[in-house]
Amino acid sequence: MVAGNHSTISTFVLEGLTQQPELQLPLFLLFLGIYVVTVVVNLGLILLIAMSPLLHTPMYYFLSSLSFIDLCCSSVITPKMLVNFRGKQNTILYSECMAQLFFFVVFVVAEGYLLTGMAYDRYIAICSPLLYSVIMSFRVCSLLVLVAFILGFLSALAHAGAMMQLSFCKSHIISHYFCDVLPLLNLSCSNTHLNELLLFIIAGLNTLVPSLAVFISYAFIFYSILHIRSLASRSKAFSTCSSHLLAVGIFFGSITFMYFKPPSSNSLEQEKVSSVFYTTAIPMLNPLIYSLRNKDVKKALWKVLVKK
Repeated sequence: MVAGNHSTISTFVLEGLTQQPELQLPLFLLFLGIYVVTVVVNLGLILLIAMSPLLHTPMYYFLSSLSFIDLCCSSVITPKMLVNFRGKQNTILYSECMAQLFFFVVFVVAEGYLLTGMAYDRYIAICSPLLYSVIMSFRVCSLLVLVAFILGFLSALAHAGAMMQLSFCKSHIISHYFCDVLPLLNLSCSNTHLNELLLFIIAGLNTLVPSLAVFISYAFIFYSILHIRSLASRSKAFSTCSSHLLAVGIFFGSITFMYFKPPSSNSLEQEKVSSVFYTTAIPMLNPLIYSLRNKDVKKALWKVLVKK
């Protein structure tokens, strides 16, 4: 403890996913499997895109960046959760908790804006195909990815900076399996009005702006697709968007359920399930969604395997 106006906790205890001992080992094995698959498929996709000239296009540049974010986001949360499944006391230092919160926000916010950049890429590809290579240059793609990371960094800096101004003296037990904003605010004995306002503004903007941009992009995309006369061309255009739409729906759907549901519907178990979905399941699902139905990825993988 550190003396001051309020007693400050230097070590937290993470409550974890469940308090039932008989579920610890099965959950450990389940999430270990998920994490291994997440690392293998995301790292594999990054390497495949880097090695295959066939995939050196803007869409796959964004996809490799998405895989990098998913890999990092999962690595911020899952390893600590796995250690806690096998430990007797699920402790985390204050500094580790703030670091986990910071990097979690960085990668979650960056992913939302990267998905927006990918929607813009699909919009240009379908609505202005003749200008695609000119508009979606490497410089533009790099700038969109950089902006996504900058916005994630600024959001994380605001949340972590405001959180570090608080004193924690109510309890040292975090009712979660990682250091998220809402569970930490519940432990503070300081005035959390600024933190709650920041959460409302930052989470609201970082959900509304990307969602609205994606919606507008796809409104133009669908308008253009419906004016394509050839049924085969129309089907191909729809197929190039389906994977991205599925990823967007899963990501923003789980985020909205987590942070924008009515207070009366708050449930610890619901929050944990929703959090598991976007911290561990989505990073594993994204590369599978984009690669399993993608002929270019399959073709590039086959060429690499044959060459080896």
